Amino acid sequence: MSRTPDPAPSPGLPQQDEEQRLRELGYRPVLARRMGGFGNFAISFSVISILSGCMTLYGFGLNTGGPAVMLWGWAGVGLFVLCVGLALAEVTSAYPTSGALYYMADRLGGRRWGWYTGWLNLLGLLGAIAGIDYGAALFTGAFANLQWGFEPTPGRTMLIFCAILLLHAVLNLFGVRLVSLLNSVSVWWHLAGVALIVGALAVFPDHHQSPSFVFTKFVNETGWDNPLYVAAIGLLLAQYTFSGYDASAHLSEETSHASVAASRGIVRAIWASWLAGFVLLAGLTFAIQDYDATRTTDTGVPPAQILLDGLGTDGASALLLVVIVAQLFCGNAEVAAASRMVFAFSRDGALPGSHLWRKVSGRTQTPVAAVWLSVVVACVLALPSLYSATAYNAVTAINVIGITPAYAIPVFLRLRAGDRFRPGPWHLGRWSRPIGWIAVVWVACVTVLFCLPQASPVTVSSMNYASVALAVVLVLASVWWYVARRSYGTPTTAAYGSDRDQAELAEGIV
Repeated sequence: MSRTPDPAPSPGLPQQDEEQRLRELGYRPVLARRMGGFGNFAISFSVISILSGCMTLYGFGLNTGGPAVMLWGWAGVGLFVLCVGLALAEVTSAYPTSGALYYMADRLGGRRWGWYTGWLNLLGLLGAIAGIDYGAALFTGAFANLQWGFEPTPGRTMLIFCAILLLHAVLNLFGVRLVSLLNSVSVWWHLAGVALIVGALAVFPDHHQSPSFVFTKFVNETGWDNPLYVAAIGLLLAQYTFSGYDASAHLSEETSHASVAASRGIVRAIWASWLAGFVLLAGLTFAIQDYDATRTTDTGVPPAQILLDGLGTDGASALLLVVIVAQLFCGNAEVAAASRMVFAFSRDGALPGSHLWRKVSGRTQTPVAAVWLSVVVACVLALPSLYSATAYNAVTAINVIGITPAYAIPVFLRLRAGDRFRPGPWHLGRWSRPIGWIAVVWVACVTVLFCLPQASPVTVSSMNYASVALAVVLVLASVWWYVARRSYGTPTTAAYGSDRDQAELAEGIV
């Protein structure tokens, strides 16, 4: 049964005190509000990270539809994702909390809506850490192969992955100010990196592909016969890259003027990534020298082969290093977002051991235990990559089918609420309903799409385990609901939350 949505600030009113707004939503402020509007945009832009998503799944795109699907898929998916981002930004403005998606769903639809949204969001965020940092490990292995002849075996790649996770955990323990600084640097690094890579590939290679090749060539190495099916699953490259922009919402409690800044951060991160990503994909594809050799490269990373063929070993190594640093920025931002989700979900009693994961450092005002839990679970999610060459694609699909439905649920509930929903200072006005329904329908389609098998024949090693992971999470969430339903709940009073909520939260500051 749905509850009456909480009062939200009326559109057009002057910017309110965000700490007071948080109290009205039921929470006592315990995190440091040290992030500005640019920093909030920067964390979503860093998590989307075109130099991570586009580059790590480029090889998947070469096999699954080829250049035509990559380029046109990017353009189309980007437009639909912008609609999702716009709709989500409107709800974020009304409910700027670290819990973000699940808190919105809880307020607009009730406890069970919030519960399942939270578990889907958490699955997606943790899958994103695994996908991003494992991708960075793959590129690091390719860099070491070019420089020193290092053989990037699955075991060695896993060790690099674990080292990257450890680095990101440590960086996140220093507080949100460092996270914000790194994300701000990340924005300029990504933009400069794209310009450098595309510029070098436009000037130095002796041969470039024709526009006809780049925009019309279709390649199918999946084993499936139906070209429409192949093109559809090939959209994973774009949809995977266009995820994680809820990071702006999860950092709301640490952002100044969050009711507006977090919403703007979501939308700006999407359109900036949309434009820059298209340029990057086109630049890489025009520079392909030998398609089959690129697709089956010994480096294990097709973009590395493109750089190697076009620029030589030294040039390729230098630009790979640019990509790796961008991926490290991306993974660090994702750990920040996921840890805030763990903190918020635990604050409301949803996770096993919630009393531990909601603790906040009194010195840095950072949820330390939540940071460590996030990286450990991400490590576990990537372990199948030791045994299956297709496991990484499954991890990326887990990210998409976990986090993407979680984006649409608050939007759907906002549409269902109608005039009962009171928008915040950032809103879509008369465009709210049409954009919202486009977002919901798109998310429903891609959620089904990315549960489907990606390769034929379907075997133990080639199966898409994303659907299995989704089913397991939903089953576990349902079972845990009957254990934790009495302890789970967002605050019910408008000022400071229940006495139990606030007493336990105070105990969590260490």
